[in-house]
Amino acid sequence: MSEPVWQWSAVDTARAIRAGEISSAAVVEAHLARMDAVNPAINAVVAPLHDEARKAARDADRAQASGAALGPLHGVPVTLKINVDVAGQANSNGVVAFRDNIAREDSPVTANLKRAGAIIIGLTNTPEFSMRAFTDNPLHGLTLNPWDQTITCGGSSGGAGASIAAGIGAIAHGNDIGGSLRWPAYCNGVVTIKPTQGRIPAFNPSASEERPPMAQLMSVQGPLARSVADVRLGFEVMAAPDPRDPWYAPVPLAGPPVSRKVAVARIPDDMACDDDVIALYRQAAEHLADAGYELHEVEVPELSKVWTLWRDLLFTELAVMQAPLMRQVGSGTFVRGIEAALRSAPVMDIEGYMRSVSERTRLLRLWMTFLDEYPVLLTPLSVRRTPGPNADIDGSGRNIMWETLRFLSSINVLGLPAAIVPVGLARGAPVGVQLVATRYREDLCLDAAAAIEQRAGRLVENLWSMLDKR
Repeated sequence: MSEPVWQWSAVDTARAIRAGEISSAAVVEAHLARMDAVNPAINAVVAPLHDEARKAARDADRAQASGAALGPLHGVPVTLKINVDVAGQANSNGVVAFRDNIAREDSPVTANLKRAGAIIIGLTNTPEFSMRAFTDNPLHGLTLNPWDQTITCGGSSGGAGASIAAGIGAIAHGNDIGGSLRWPAYCNGVVTIKPTQGRIPAFNPSASEERPPMAQLMSVQGPLARSVADVRLGFEVMAAPDPRDPWYAPVPLAGPPVSRKVAVARIPDDMACDDDVIALYRQAAEHLADAGYELHEVEVPELSKVWTLWRDLLFTELAVMQAPLMRQVGSGTFVRGIEAALRSAPVMDIEGYMRSVSERTRLLRLWMTFLDEYPVLLTPLSVRRTPGPNADIDGSGRNIMWETLRFLSSINVLGLPAAIVPVGLARGAPVGVQLVATRYREDLCLDAAAAIEQRAGRLVENLWSMLDKR
Protein backbone atom coordinates (compact mmCIF):
# COMPACT_ATOMS: atom_id res chain seq x y z
CA MET A 1 0.00 0.00 0.00
CA SER A 2 1.59 3.25 -1.16
CA GLU A 3 -0.57 5.71 0.77
CA PRO A 4 0.35 6.89 4.31
CA VAL A 5 -0.38 4.39 7.09
CA TRP A 6 -3.06 6.61 8.65
CA GLN A 7 -5.03 6.41 5.39
CA TRP A 8 -5.15 2.60 5.42
CA SER A 9 -8.50 1.01 6.10
CA ALA A 10 -9.05 -0.88 9.34
CA VAL A 11 -9.40 -4.09 7.32
CA ASP A 12 -6.07 -3.53 5.53
CA THR A 13 -4.32 -2.38 8.70
CA ALA A 14 -5.36 -5.50 10.61
CA ARG A 15 -4.31 -7.70 7.69
CA ALA A 16 -0.89 -6.01 7.37
CA ILE A 17 -0.19 -6.33 11.09
CA ARG A 18 -1.26 -9.97 11.10
CA ALA A 19 0.98 -10.69 8.11
CA GLY A 20 3.96 -9.05 9.82
CA GLU A 21 4.23 -6.33 7.15
CA ILE A 22 4.10 -3.61 9.81
CA SER A 23 4.17 -3.50 13.61
CA SER A 24 1.36 -2.31 15.83
CA ALA A 25 3.77 0.26 17.24
CA ALA A 26 4.45 1.72 13.78
CA VAL A 27 0.72 1.92 13.00
CA VAL A 28 -0.06 3.63 16.30
CA GLU A 29 2.79 6.13 15.82
CA ALA A 30 1.44 7.03 12.39
CA HIS A 31 -2.02 7.73 13.81
CA LEU A 32 -0.68 9.67 16.79
CA ALA A 33 1.36 11.82 14.41
CA ARG A 34 -1.75 12.41 12.32
CA MET A 35 -3.65 13.39 15.46
CA ASP A 36 -0.94 15.84 16.46
CA ALA A 37 -1.00 17.35 12.97
CA VAL A 38 -4.73 17.86 12.43
CA ASN A 39 -6.50 17.72 15.78
CA PRO A 40 -5.47 21.19 17.05
CA ALA A 41 -7.44 22.77 14.20
CA ILE A 42 -10.66 20.79 14.79
CA ASN A 43 -10.63 19.79 18.50
CA ALA A 44 -12.17 16.37 17.83
CA VAL A 45 -10.06 14.26 20.22
CA VAL A 46 -10.26 15.94 23.63
CA ALA A 47 -8.43 13.28 25.66
CA PRO A 48 -5.39 12.08 23.65
CA LEU A 49 -3.93 8.86 25.05
CA HIS A 50 -0.42 8.83 23.56
CA ASP A 51 1.31 7.06 26.42
CA GLU A 52 -1.41 4.47 26.94
CA ALA A 53 -1.62 3.76 23.20
CA ARG A 54 2.14 3.30 22.85
CA LYS A 55 2.20 0.86 25.75
CA ALA A 56 -0.73 -1.08 24.30
CA ALA A 57 1.03 -1.22 20.92
CA ARG A 58 4.21 -2.60 22.49
CA ASP A 59 2.12 -5.21 24.31
CA ALA A 60 0.35 -6.07 21.04
CA ASP A 61 3.67 -6.62 19.25
CA ARG A 62 4.98 -8.81 22.08
CA ALA A 63 1.80 -10.87 22.02
CA GLN A 64 2.13 -11.36 18.27
CA ALA A 65 5.79 -12.35 18.58
CA SER A 66 4.85 -14.96 21.19
CA GLY A 67 2.44 -16.65 18.80
CA ALA A 68 -0.68 -15.66 20.73
CA ALA A 69 -4.02 -15.69 18.96
CA LEU A 70 -4.79 -12.31 17.39
CA GLY A 71 -8.15 -10.59 17.44
CA PRO A 72 -9.76 -9.14 14.30
CA LEU A 73 -8.62 -5.59 15.21
CA HIS A 74 -5.21 -6.51 16.60
CA GLY A 75 -3.09 -3.34 16.69
CA VAL A 76 -5.71 -1.17 14.94
CA PRO A 77 -6.05 2.39 16.37
CA VAL A 78 -9.55 3.45 17.43
CA THR A 79 -11.20 6.26 19.37
CA LEU A 80 -14.05 6.18 21.87
CA LYS A 81 -16.61 8.85 22.62
CA ILE A 82 -16.12 10.58 25.95
CA ASN A 83 -19.52 9.42 27.25
CA VAL A 84 -18.64 5.73 27.71
CA ASP A 85 -16.53 4.18 30.43
CA VAL A 86 -12.87 3.54 29.66
CA ALA A 87 -11.08 2.28 32.77
CA GLY A 88 -8.82 4.96 34.21
CA GLN A 89 -10.31 7.78 32.13
CA ALA A 90 -12.98 10.37 32.94
CA ASN A 91 -16.44 9.78 31.49
CA SER A 92 -17.29 13.48 31.52
CA ASN A 93 -20.07 13.44 28.90
CA GLY A 94 -18.98 17.01 28.14
CA VAL A 95 -20.07 18.27 31.58
CA VAL A 96 -17.71 20.31 33.76
CA ALA A 97 -19.13 18.78 36.95
CA PHE A 98 -18.22 15.29 35.67
CA ARG A 99 -14.62 16.05 34.73
CA ASP A 100 -13.39 13.79 37.57
CA ASN A 101 -15.85 10.95 36.93
CA ILE A 102 -13.06 8.40 36.52
CA ALA A 103 -14.26 5.01 35.29
CA ARG A 104 -13.05 2.05 37.29
CA GLU A 105 -13.93 -0.53 34.64
CA ASP A 106 -14.65 -0.64 30.92
CA SER A 107 -18.07 -0.38 29.34
CA PRO A 108 -19.06 -3.40 27.19
CA VAL A 109 -18.22 -1.65 23.92
CA THR A 110 -14.79 -0.65 25.27
CA ALA A 111 -14.14 -4.18 26.51
CA ASN A 112 -15.21 -5.70 23.18
CA LEU A 113 -12.87 -3.45 21.22
CA LYS A 114 -9.96 -4.23 23.54
CA ARG A 115 -10.63 -7.98 23.37
CA ALA A 116 -10.52 -7.70 19.57
CA GLY A 117 -7.04 -6.18 19.88
CA ALA A 118 -7.95 -2.57 19.09
CA ILE A 119 -5.76 0.16 20.58
CA ILE A 120 -7.49 3.25 21.98
CA ILE A 121 -5.60 6.39 20.98
CA GLY A 122 -8.01 9.00 22.35
CA LEU A 123 -11.49 10.01 23.50
CA THR A 124 -13.66 12.21 21.28
CA ASN A 125 -15.80 15.22 22.04
CA THR A 126 -19.54 15.43 22.64
CA PRO A 127 -21.95 18.20 23.68
CA GLU A 128 -23.05 18.43 27.31
CA PHE A 129 -24.95 15.30 28.32
CA SER A 130 -24.70 14.22 24.64
CA MET A 131 -27.99 16.01 24.14
CA ARG A 132 -27.41 18.30 21.13
CA ALA A 133 -27.00 17.84 17.40
CA PHE A 134 -23.98 20.20 17.58
CA THR A 135 -20.72 19.48 19.42
CA ASP A 136 -19.67 22.16 21.88
CA ASN A 137 -19.35 22.25 25.66
CA PRO A 138 -17.68 24.42 28.33
CA LEU A 139 -15.32 21.62 29.39
CA HIS A 140 -13.66 20.83 26.07
CA GLY A 141 -14.91 23.50 23.69
CA LEU A 142 -16.20 23.47 20.12
CA THR A 143 -15.40 20.72 17.63
CA LEU A 144 -15.09 21.91 14.03
CA ASN A 145 -15.86 20.14 10.78
CA PRO A 146 -12.62 19.32 8.93
CA TRP A 147 -14.31 19.98 5.58
CA ASP A 148 -15.48 23.49 6.41
CA GLN A 149 -15.42 25.31 9.74
CA THR A 150 -18.61 27.21 8.82
CA ILE A 151 -20.70 24.02 8.98
CA THR A 152 -21.31 21.76 11.97
CA CYS A 153 -19.54 18.47 12.54
CA GLY A 154 -22.87 17.23 13.91
CA GLY A 155 -23.63 15.73 17.27
CA SER A 156 -23.63 14.23 19.60
CA SER A 157 -20.82 12.03 18.21
CA GLY A 158 -19.36 15.08 16.47
CA GLY A 159 -15.85 14.47 17.74
CA ALA A 160 -16.00 10.90 16.44
CA GLY A 161 -17.21 11.98 13.01
CA ALA A 162 -14.69 14.80 12.64
CA SER A 163 -11.76 12.70 13.85
CA ILE A 164 -12.40 9.73 11.57
CA ALA A 165 -12.87 12.01 8.55
CA ALA A 166 -9.60 13.82 9.30
CA GLY A 167 -7.70 10.52 9.50
CA ILE A 168 -7.38 10.06 13.26
CA GLY A 169 -7.87 6.36 14.01
CA ALA A 170 -9.26 3.70 11.70
CA ILE A 171 -12.60 3.23 13.52
CA ALA A 172 -14.42 5.61 15.85
CA HIS A 173 -17.02 4.70 18.44
CA GLY A 174 -20.21 6.70 18.90
CA ASN A 175 -23.77 6.28 20.12
CA ASP A 176 -27.21 7.29 18.88
CA ILE A 177 -30.49 8.11 20.65
CA GLY A 178 -31.83 10.58 18.11
CA GLY A 179 -29.27 10.51 15.31
CA SER A 180 -25.96 10.91 17.14
CA LEU A 181 -24.12 8.40 14.93
CA ARG A 182 -25.85 9.14 11.64
CA TRP A 183 -25.89 12.96 11.72
CA PRO A 184 -22.12 13.30 12.39
CA ALA A 185 -21.42 10.65 9.73
CA TYR A 186 -23.48 12.69 7.28
CA CYS A 187 -21.87 16.01 8.23
CA ASN A 188 -18.31 14.66 7.97
CA GLY A 189 -18.69 12.45 4.90
CA VAL A 190 -18.10 9.08 6.57
CA VAL A 191 -19.98 5.81 7.03
CA THR A 192 -21.86 4.45 10.04
CA ILE A 193 -24.44 1.92 11.13
CA LYS A 194 -27.01 2.55 13.82
CA PRO A 195 -27.65 -1.03 14.94
CA THR A 196 -30.89 -2.58 16.07
CA GLN A 197 -31.63 -1.91 19.74
CA GLY A 198 -30.01 -4.72 21.76
CA ARG A 199 -27.50 -5.67 19.09
CA ILE A 200 -24.42 -4.06 20.73
CA PRO A 201 -24.29 -4.33 24.54
CA ALA A 202 -24.33 -1.06 26.48
CA PHE A 203 -23.72 -0.14 30.10
CA ASN A 204 -21.69 2.47 31.97
CA PRO A 205 -20.52 1.12 35.35
CA SER A 206 -19.90 4.70 36.49
CA ALA A 207 -23.56 5.68 36.04
CA SER A 208 -25.35 6.60 39.28
CA GLU A 209 -28.73 5.29 38.08
CA GLU A 210 -30.37 3.54 35.14
CA ARG A 211 -31.61 5.50 32.13
CA PRO A 212 -35.35 6.09 31.58
CA PRO A 213 -37.22 3.18 29.97
CA MET A 214 -37.64 4.49 26.41
CA ALA A 215 -34.13 5.92 26.40
CA GLN A 216 -32.93 2.37 27.00
CA LEU A 217 -34.91 1.20 23.97
CA MET A 218 -33.86 4.06 21.68
CA SER A 219 -30.13 4.43 22.43
CA VAL A 220 -27.50 2.28 20.70
CA GLN A 221 -23.72 2.06 20.34
CA GLY A 222 -21.97 1.79 16.99
CA PRO A 223 -18.94 2.43 14.75
CA LEU A 224 -18.05 5.23 12.35
CA ALA A 225 -15.40 4.67 9.68
CA ARG A 226 -14.28 5.78 6.25
CA SER A 227 -15.59 2.72 4.38
CA VAL A 228 -18.47 0.30 4.61
CA ALA A 229 -16.10 -2.64 5.08
CA ASP A 230 -14.54 -0.98 8.13
CA VAL A 231 -17.94 -0.18 9.62
CA ARG A 232 -18.96 -3.80 9.12
CA LEU A 233 -15.80 -5.00 10.89
CA GLY A 234 -16.26 -2.53 13.76
CA PHE A 235 -19.91 -3.51 14.11
CA GLU A 236 -19.09 -7.22 14.27
CA VAL A 237 -16.48 -6.62 16.99
CA MET A 238 -18.71 -4.32 19.06
CA ALA A 239 -21.60 -6.79 18.89
CA ALA A 240 -19.88 -9.43 21.04
CA PRO A 241 -22.04 -10.41 24.06
CA ASP A 242 -21.77 -8.92 27.54
CA PRO A 243 -23.93 -10.10 30.48
CA ARG A 244 -24.21 -6.57 31.88
CA ASP A 245 -26.76 -5.56 29.24
CA PRO A 246 -30.08 -7.38 29.77
CA TRP A 247 -31.35 -6.02 26.42
CA TYR A 248 -28.57 -7.72 24.46
CA ALA A 249 -29.90 -10.09 21.79
CA PRO A 250 -27.64 -12.94 20.58
CA VAL A 251 -28.91 -12.87 16.99
CA PRO A 252 -26.80 -13.93 13.96
CA LEU A 253 -25.07 -11.03 12.23
CA ALA A 254 -26.43 -12.01 8.81
CA GLY A 255 -29.86 -13.28 7.82
CA PRO A 256 -31.36 -15.26 4.94
CA PRO A 257 -31.56 -13.92 1.36
CA VAL A 258 -34.39 -11.48 0.61
CA SER A 259 -35.71 -9.75 -2.49
CA ARG A 260 -33.72 -6.80 -3.82
CA LYS A 261 -36.69 -4.43 -3.68
CA VAL A 262 -35.83 -0.96 -2.35
CA ALA A 263 -38.40 1.56 -1.18
CA VAL A 264 -37.27 5.06 -2.18
CA ALA A 265 -38.93 7.36 0.35
CA ARG A 266 -41.12 10.19 -0.87
CA ILE A 267 -40.26 13.41 0.95
CA PRO A 268 -43.17 15.04 2.82
CA ASP A 269 -44.52 18.16 1.11
CA ASP A 270 -43.94 20.30 4.21
CA MET A 271 -40.17 19.72 4.20
CA ALA A 272 -38.40 22.53 2.32
CA CYS A 273 -35.61 20.87 0.36
CA ASP A 274 -32.26 21.98 -1.04
CA ASP A 275 -32.12 21.01 -4.71
CA ASP A 276 -28.42 20.07 -4.54
CA VAL A 277 -29.01 17.74 -1.59
CA ILE A 278 -32.02 16.06 -3.19
CA ALA A 279 -30.10 15.61 -6.45
CA LEU A 280 -27.54 13.53 -4.56
CA TYR A 281 -30.34 11.54 -2.92
CA ARG A 282 -31.64 10.73 -6.40
CA GLN A 283 -28.10 9.86 -7.46
CA ALA A 284 -27.88 7.31 -4.64
CA ALA A 285 -31.08 5.68 -5.91
CA GLU A 286 -29.54 5.46 -9.38
CA HIS A 287 -26.47 3.79 -7.89
CA LEU A 288 -28.71 1.14 -6.31
CA ALA A 289 -30.55 0.59 -9.57
CA ASP A 290 -27.21 0.19 -11.34
CA ALA A 291 -26.27 -2.43 -8.75
CA GLY A 292 -29.38 -4.46 -9.60
CA TYR A 293 -31.81 -3.28 -6.93
CA GLU A 294 -35.46 -2.85 -7.91
CA LEU A 295 -36.62 0.66 -6.96
CA HIS A 296 -40.12 1.67 -5.86
CA GLU A 297 -40.86 5.26 -4.86
CA VAL A 298 -43.30 5.09 -1.97
CA GLU A 299 -44.52 7.00 1.06
CA VAL A 300 -43.14 5.56 4.29
CA PRO A 301 -45.66 4.66 7.01
CA GLU A 302 -46.79 7.61 9.15
CA LEU A 303 -43.38 9.29 9.22
CA SER A 304 -44.51 12.48 10.94
CA LYS A 305 -46.38 10.55 13.62
CA VAL A 306 -43.35 8.35 14.27
CA TRP A 307 -41.09 11.39 14.65
CA THR A 308 -43.57 13.09 16.99
CA LEU A 309 -43.71 9.93 19.10
CA TRP A 310 -39.90 9.97 19.42
CA ARG A 311 -39.95 13.62 20.51
CA ASP A 312 -42.79 13.25 23.02
CA LEU A 313 -41.41 10.12 24.69
CA LEU A 314 -37.83 11.39 24.85
CA PHE A 315 -38.73 14.84 26.20
CA THR A 316 -41.22 13.48 28.73
CA GLU A 317 -38.57 11.20 30.18
CA LEU A 318 -36.05 14.04 30.07
CA ALA A 319 -38.41 16.37 31.95
CA VAL A 320 -39.18 13.81 34.66
CA MET A 321 -35.89 11.97 35.21
CA GLN A 322 -33.02 14.00 33.73
CA ALA A 323 -33.80 17.72 33.58
CA PRO A 324 -33.38 18.34 37.35
CA LEU A 325 -29.71 17.27 37.25
CA MET A 326 -29.13 19.07 33.95
CA ARG A 327 -30.46 22.32 35.41
CA GLN A 328 -28.19 21.85 38.43
CA VAL A 329 -24.88 21.21 36.64
CA GLY A 330 -25.36 22.20 32.99
CA SER A 331 -24.07 25.45 31.55
CA GLY A 332 -26.42 28.38 31.11
CA THR A 333 -26.43 27.94 27.34
CA PHE A 334 -27.22 24.25 27.62
CA VAL A 335 -30.00 24.75 30.15
CA ARG A 336 -31.62 27.43 27.98
CA GLY A 337 -31.57 24.97 25.10
CA ILE A 338 -33.13 22.22 27.18
CA GLU A 339 -35.87 24.53 28.44
CA ALA A 340 -36.65 25.58 24.87
CA ALA A 341 -36.80 21.93 23.81
CA LEU A 342 -39.16 21.07 26.67
CA ARG A 343 -41.45 23.95 25.70
CA SER A 344 -41.62 22.56 22.16
CA ALA A 345 -43.11 19.23 23.22
CA PRO A 346 -45.85 18.18 25.64
CA VAL A 347 -44.74 16.63 28.91
CA MET A 348 -47.21 13.76 29.13
CA ASP A 349 -48.98 12.52 32.21
CA ILE A 350 -48.75 8.85 33.15
CA GLU A 351 -51.71 7.85 30.98
CA GLY A 352 -50.36 9.75 27.99
CA TYR A 353 -46.94 8.19 28.44
CA MET A 354 -48.35 4.67 28.67
CA ARG A 355 -50.55 5.18 25.63
CA SER A 356 -47.57 6.50 23.67
CA VAL A 357 -45.46 3.49 24.61
CA SER A 358 -48.31 1.28 23.41
CA GLU A 359 -48.58 3.28 20.19
CA ARG A 360 -44.93 2.52 19.50
CA THR A 361 -45.84 -1.16 19.11
CA ARG A 362 -48.48 -0.38 16.49
CA LEU A 363 -46.11 1.80 14.50
CA LEU A 364 -43.27 -0.71 14.70
CA ARG A 365 -45.63 -3.44 13.46
CA LEU A 366 -46.61 -1.17 10.56
CA TRP A 367 -42.97 -0.53 9.63
CA MET A 368 -41.93 -4.17 9.94
CA THR A 369 -44.78 -5.15 7.61
CA PHE A 370 -43.62 -2.42 5.21
CA LEU A 371 -40.00 -3.66 5.40
CA ASP A 372 -41.17 -7.22 4.77
CA GLU A 373 -42.36 -6.03 1.35
CA TYR A 374 -39.41 -3.67 0.77
CA PRO A 375 -36.38 -5.15 2.60
CA VAL A 376 -34.37 -1.93 2.21
CA LEU A 377 -35.64 1.63 2.59
CA LEU A 378 -33.64 4.51 1.09
CA THR A 379 -34.27 7.94 2.64
CA PRO A 380 -32.52 11.29 2.74
CA LEU A 381 -30.85 11.94 6.08
CA SER A 382 -31.13 15.70 5.72
CA VAL A 383 -33.04 17.60 3.05
CA ARG A 384 -30.94 20.76 3.36
CA ARG A 385 -27.28 21.73 3.29
CA THR A 386 -25.51 21.35 6.63
CA PRO A 387 -26.00 24.33 9.01
CA GLY A 388 -23.45 26.22 11.10
CA PRO A 389 -21.47 24.90 14.11
CA ASN A 390 -23.96 26.23 16.71
CA ALA A 391 -27.09 26.69 14.61
CA ASP A 392 -29.38 25.48 17.38
CA ILE A 393 -28.19 28.33 19.61
CA ASP A 394 -27.74 31.20 17.15
CA GLY A 395 -31.24 30.69 15.73
CA SER A 396 -30.25 29.72 12.20
CA GLY A 397 -31.13 26.07 12.81
CA ARG A 398 -34.34 26.42 14.78
CA ASN A 399 -36.67 23.41 14.31
CA ILE A 400 -33.92 21.59 12.41
CA MET A 401 -34.96 18.17 13.69
CA TRP A 402 -38.53 18.51 12.35
CA GLU A 403 -37.96 20.57 9.23
CA THR A 404 -34.72 19.02 8.03
CA LEU A 405 -33.97 15.74 9.85
CA ARG A 406 -37.38 14.07 10.19
CA PHE A 407 -36.09 10.83 8.66
CA LEU A 408 -33.33 10.72 11.29
CA SER A 409 -34.83 10.44 14.77
CA SER A 410 -37.89 8.49 13.67
CA ILE A 411 -35.71 5.41 13.29
CA ASN A 412 -34.66 5.55 16.97
CA VAL A 413 -38.12 5.19 18.44
CA LEU A 414 -38.67 2.15 16.19
CA GLY A 415 -35.35 0.57 17.19
CA LEU A 416 -34.51 -0.32 13.57
CA PRO A 417 -31.03 -0.50 12.02
CA ALA A 418 -29.96 2.27 9.64
CA ALA A 419 -26.72 2.99 7.77
CA ILE A 420 -25.34 6.26 6.41
CA VAL A 421 -23.11 6.31 3.34
CA PRO A 422 -21.71 9.43 1.62
CA VAL A 423 -22.77 10.22 -1.96
CA GLY A 424 -21.14 13.55 -2.80
CA LEU A 425 -20.78 17.23 -1.97
CA ALA A 426 -23.43 19.97 -2.00
CA ARG A 427 -21.57 23.27 -2.43
CA GLY A 428 -18.62 21.80 -0.58
CA ALA A 429 -20.58 20.12 2.25
CA PRO A 430 -20.75 16.31 2.47
CA VAL A 431 -24.10 14.66 1.75
CA GLY A 432 -25.04 11.07 2.55
CA VAL A 433 -28.15 8.93 2.46
CA GLN A 434 -29.83 6.61 4.95
CA LEU A 435 -30.58 2.91 4.41
CA VAL A 436 -33.04 1.22 6.77
CA ALA A 437 -33.95 -2.45 7.21
CA THR A 438 -36.01 -4.55 9.58
CA ARG A 439 -34.79 -5.62 13.02
CA TYR A 440 -31.38 -7.35 13.16
CA ARG A 441 -30.78 -6.98 9.41
CA GLU A 442 -27.85 -4.60 9.57
CA ASP A 443 -26.35 -6.76 6.83
CA LEU A 444 -28.99 -5.54 4.38
CA CYS A 445 -28.26 -1.89 5.24
CA LEU A 446 -24.53 -2.40 4.80
CA ASP A 447 -24.88 -4.38 1.57
CA ALA A 448 -26.88 -1.55 0.01
CA ALA A 449 -24.45 1.03 1.41
CA ALA A 450 -21.56 -0.89 -0.15
CA ALA A 451 -23.29 -0.82 -3.53
CA ILE A 452 -23.56 2.98 -3.33
CA GLU A 453 -20.00 3.37 -2.07
CA GLN A 454 -18.64 1.26 -4.93
CA ARG A 455 -20.12 3.77 -7.38
CA ALA A 456 -19.75 7.04 -5.43
CA GLY A 457 -16.27 6.36 -4.05
CA ARG A 458 -14.81 7.26 -0.64
CA LEU A 459 -15.60 10.92 -0.06
CA VAL A 460 -12.83 11.50 2.49
CA GLU A 461 -10.17 11.17 -0.16
CA ASN A 462 -11.33 14.57 -1.47
CA LEU A 463 -10.98 15.97 2.04
CA TRP A 464 -7.41 14.74 2.49
CA SER A 465 -6.39 16.42 -0.76
CA MET A 466 -7.93 19.66 0.53
CA LEU A 467 -6.19 19.41 3.92
CA ASP A 468 -2.81 18.77 2.30
CA LYS A 469 -3.18 22.02 0.32
CA ARG A 470 -4.10 24.18 3.32
